[in-house]
This record gives sequence, structure tokens and C-alpha cells, in this order.
Amino acid sequence: MLPLVDQEVPESLETNPFLAMVSRFDHAARLLDLDPDLHAFMRHPSREITVYVPVRMDDGHLKVFVGYRVQHNFARGPAKGGVRYSPAVTLDEVRALAAWMTWKCAVVNIPFGGAKGGIICDPTKMSKLELERLTRRYTAQLFEVIGPEQDVPAPDMNTDEQIMAWMMDTYSMHARHTVTAVVTGKPVGLGGSAGRQGATGRGLLFVAQEACTHLKIPSKGAKVIVQGAGNVGGMSALFMHQSGFRVVGLSDIHLGLYNDRGLDVPVILDYLKENRSLHGFPGVSEVTNEELLELPCDILLPAATENQVTSHNANRIHCSVLCEGANGPTTALADQMLEARGIFVIPDILANAGGVTVSYFEWVQDRMGYFWNERTVNQRLKQIMVNSFQEVLRYAQTHKVEMRTASYMLAIDRVAYDTKVRGIYA
Repeated sequence: MLPLVDQEVPESLETNPFLAMVSRFDHAARLLDLDPDLHAFMRHPSREITVYVPVRMDDGHLKVFVGYRVQHNFARGPAKGGVRYSPAVTLDEVRALAAWMTWKCAVVNIPFGGAKGGIICDPTKMSKLELERLTRRYTAQLFEVIGPEQDVPAPDMNTDEQIMAWMMDTYSMHARHTVTAVVTGKPVGLGGSAGRQGATGRGLLFVAQEACTHLKIPSKGAKVIVQGAGNVGGMSALFMHQSGFRVVGLSDIHLGLYNDRGLDVPVILDYLKENRSLHGFPGVSEVTNEELLELPCDILLPAATENQVTSHNANRIHCSVLCEGANGPTTALADQMLEARGIFVIPDILANAGGVTVSYFEWVQDRMGYFWNERTVNQRLKQIMVNSFQEVLRYAQTHKVEMRTASYMLAIDRVAYDTKVRGIYA
């Protein structure tokens, strides 16, 4: 059973992402004095789909995978959200991520609702052909519920532009014509957008710069620790390094690297690409991912996965700004502890919205058949991210709340307005 309105999430359930999302939603809704009927409607997903995906493996045997697609809200437009492939995928995780997408799109004021998908699998143990069969059958089973006007998937954990190309092609084969706008995050040659690969990391740079200006922290030389060296973590570390921040810590899934004088991020990323691990990189200290989070810095940027900052380590976090690159890296209980210590949190639904913003740009470009250059994409991304940060900051100051609650309040207010004006068809 879900918690009652504004009820705290029990510590035993702290790391359940959906319950954490609901707790934050309830708190913001209470502060907004949200109409009880709207509260009840917006609190739950619109639709949850479970599919059982048969795949002929390379050795000839048939294996059935479990997949999900959760469509949270359509009030502001088609649902939007990524698809992840991981052994750790759960329905509660996908529910939470779908809801976060609703709030994320509303915070940056783009005309999408939220969705998310996932398949329980280990892509590191599957061949390229097996992954293609899995992707195509999953897409075919969702054909009736996705599409440019319904639900637009995108890459997420362990999925990439090749996966999106297979999804687009499969959907197009069933539709009997090419439909580039059914997914985003595609290769540029298939209707993808310039600037899409680095969009989340670039957005994180923009909001981090805004936070430094607000807090009067000189960004040049400010110490940054980034947990995660994938597309989000690696690109954000690179952009921050290029912009004059001093990146002193960076990690992959196995370990972290630390040097108080600063890391040569481009060289480290090249090393990681060649060796598939940061282990053995010379001239730096190796630490665990847990230790990396607790090292002193100006900006801590967790960009790996959920539940990295919890009630168990929140009091050992030593940063001025926590900028959330991953979805749900901080639990609801940890939020309270960080706020009490005066740590300025840029929440995920604002901080990492650069990816969905440029996904929106891609969708727009596909639908009109006219494409922008990367400079235009980056300029428009910066405008949206900076404006959104300032809107949330003003909301926080007006309502005397921290940034996460302000983000939820702003997003819920926008979705509630559209829902109320449209009416609930019941």
C-alpha cells in the first residue's frame, strides 16, 4: 500500500524509488493545497504494461524476458522516457522513473508527459544479435501504445543509439512507413539531433554554473567530484573540466580516482575507453565509489544510479552543492539530513533535464523534417536550463522551501493546471 498524503517513507523502505517519489509528491502537493481529486489522479500512473518477450538465443534455445512500459501522465502531451536494460530492473523502479519524467518535463516546460521502460536482462552477457531480437520483439509488443503522438522512448541505462535505431525500424515496419519521431536518441543519420549525446552533461554544467553564481562560489577552480563515467558522468566531467572547474574525483562502476590537484579528464576518459576500467591509471589515488562520495569538494555530482546518498552516509557528505546527474541518487530521508546541514541540492528533475530537452528538440526536428546545427541546439538548451533553474530558485525563495520541493511544486502546479483545464474523463 502507498503511504498516505505527506507520510514519511519508513526507513526500511527508504530505497524503494516509487515510495520516495510519492513521499516527495505528497509533500509538495500539500504545500500547494492541491485539490484532493487532482491529487488522487496525478499520484498514480495512467497505464502499466508488462510484456513477456520471447527471444531465440544464439545457441538455439528460447528464453523469455520480462519487460515493462509505464506511462505516467499525458496531460501536457505524449509520454516521454527512456528504456533501460538491466538485471536490476523492477516495476517499482520503472514506475518512479516514469513519474520523475512527468515532473522533469514540466519543470523545463516542454510539452511531454512521463513514461519509462525496462527489460530484466544482462546485456553484457548477450550478443549483438540477441540484443537486436530482444529489442525488436519488445518494440513489436508495444506497437499499439507507443508512437510520436502517444509515447516516445529514448535511450537509458545500457541502451544506446543502435537500440533506438532498431526500435525505430521495427515500429516503421509495422506502420508500413518510416516514422523517425517514434524514438529519440537515434544516430544523426537516421533523424537524430546534433548535440544529443552530450546534452545531459551539458545541462548539468549549466545548472552547476547557475548554482555557483547564486552561492557566490567562483566556478574557476571549484572542486568537483563526479560519480559515474558513462555518458552522463563522463560528459559532465569533461564539460566542467573544459569550463574551468577542477574535477578532483571521477569513478566508473568498479572504483574511483582522486587527485586534489585535479584530474586530466580527457586523458582519463580515453584510458577508460581503451581499457574498460579506470584501474591502473597512473598518478592518482584509487578509492571505492562509497569513499569517493564522502571526499570534500565544492560540487558533488552523482551520475551513476539510484540510492547513492542515503540516511547512512548523508552526514558524511562534504560538499556545498549536490547536483544530481542520475535519477533518484538521493533518498527522501537523506534529503532532510542534507537540508539540515545547509547543502544546496539541485534535484534530478531539474539538473539532468538536458537530455529530455534535446530529445524534445529531436522530436520537433523529426516532425518538421528540418534540422538545426549543434550550436543552435546548445544555445537553446542553455536558454531552457538557465531559465528553468531561475524559475525553480524563485519558487523556492517565494515559498521558503528547498530546491527539490520547489521543483516538485512548480511541476505539479503546471501538470495540475493542464489536467484541470482539460478535465478528467471519468
